[in-house]
Amino acid sequence: MSYPARLFEALQRDEVRCEACIRRCRIAPGKRGWCRTRENQDGQLVSLIYGQVASLSLNPIEKKPVFHFLPGSRWLSVGSLGCNFRCPGCQNWELAHADLDRELKFTRYVSPAALVQLAQDRQAAGISWTFNEPAIWIEYILDTAPLAKQAGLFTNIVTNGALTQEALDALGPHLDVYRSDIKGFSASTYMALAHLSQYEEIFAASERARHHWGMHVELVTNIIPRLNDDDATLEGIAHWIATRLGPEIPWHVTRFYPAFSFQDRPATPLQTLLRAHDIGKARGLKYCYLGNVPGHKLENTYCPRCQTLLIRRKIFDVLENRLQAGCCPECRTPITGKWI
Repeated sequence: MSYPARLFEALQRDEVRCEACIRRCRIAPGKRGWCRTRENQDGQLVSLIYGQVASLSLNPIEKKPVFHFLPGSRWLSVGSLGCNFRCPGCQNWELAHADLDRELKFTRYVSPAALVQLAQDRQAAGISWTFNEPAIWIEYILDTAPLAKQAGLFTNIVTNGALTQEALDALGPHLDVYRSDIKGFSASTYMALAHLSQYEEIFAASERARHHWGMHVELVTNIIPRLNDDDATLEGIAHWIATRLGPEIPWHVTRFYPAFSFQDRPATPLQTLLRAHDIGKARGLKYCYLGNVPGHKLENTYCPRCQTLLIRRKIFDVLENRLQAGCCPECRTPITGKWI
């Protein structure tokens, strides 16, 4: 089922320019963009995945990972097929790298209203568009998120951050939580991972989500050996977060595990993750977390002032939450986030 796209520019000779992501693909009639989910049909851009759900589950928000927005809450998480990156070490490669012509028939259509009803039936706190890149089915989010808000649900996207400003501004009034990957701090890293060099727009999107739209923002860097684990990269990311977004923005540094085309790379050593954590703290970040290291103490939230243990976690479970009205119970320091 094809669905009219909203963000595109009509060009000469029935070509179109897609404006959903920063690739801004120029697409000839009968052709598709880089994500392979948006097609030029007779001079009109259409989405081939509108409402076509490939993965649907009720997950704790910690799985995004998001640690400072209603910890312990469950969110209806939904994804489709395709991606505008297709990273060689993708952890969700079955969806992101899917052959649409072959595998779209295995998805099922879920209307915006039906998705909201499913979230209510499962007593979810909100809806999260995740698993594959949300920007490439932005029309579905734009139709669903307002209904979710009317129903009293929160909204979240888990994104690689490569949205255009037009896409972010269309989503802005309807989103509560913006969880973005920050994969590196150079054109060479983004080229190696995503065949994309204009990474500055990814950083600009996070800044706009935070400062213009007032979204709750958390960031993740999956640290891959021999690719983005050097001090210059980690220093650059941490400095940018502290100075352009704010030292209270949570930064999750997560362990890479061999996947897809990166089977030859080892899992990230724990000492590398600890070094990234220390770099973040040295740059003034208040909340740095380790990810994919089950049971490590740096999965927990500590008061940035007195270091009291506030939220104790194990993997995706909240085992203890000692916050009192969003504050440390010992020194009364307010802790950034949404807690009730």
